[in-house]
Amino acid sequence: MTDNELQLVVFELAGESFGVDIAQVKEIITMQDIVHVPRAPTIVEGIINLRGSVIPVIDLIKRFRLTSQGNSDKERIVVVEFDDLSIGLMVDAVSEVLRVSRDMIAPPSPVIMDTDVEYLQGIVKINERLVILLNLKRVLSHEETHEIAGVMRQVSEECSTKTTKTT
Repeated sequence: MTDNELQLVVFELAGESFGVDIAQVKEIITMQDIVHVPRAPTIVEGIINLRGSVIPVIDLIKRFRLTSQGNSDKERIVVVEFDDLSIGLMVDAVSEVLRVSRDMIAPPSPVIMDTDVEYLQGIVKINERLVILLNLKRVLSHEETHEIAGVMRQVSEECSTKTTKTT
């Protein structure tokens, strides 16, 4: 891979293709049982236990205000690094890993850009297909990241208190 290339993990949400830089993806896992957390931000679907680590899971359908296509056996959780916090992103399906030239990335149209869609990094056109490239650092606001980190600290403290009481 050259400096002018980018590898993307491409996933589907509500019938649209989205991509993220593969360097930000820790792993892709099948859908897990998600435990709902009281008073968590509305975009947080809940938490999962991933090999002993508690990971918050974000519902990207809610984040992007899309209409769900329904549940399927292709649903996945894409685990990404987010400001030193591992976060799971619920997606309808992971379709491929794609290598693209940075020249293929067009900036988002100024017509659609406002504070609600600042997470768009660009659009990749491949033949007649469009892949929306996400800027993961902007998918969640600083406040949301801080709030999720606080919920995770609270969950960790509650888990360690229960462990201490049972031993």
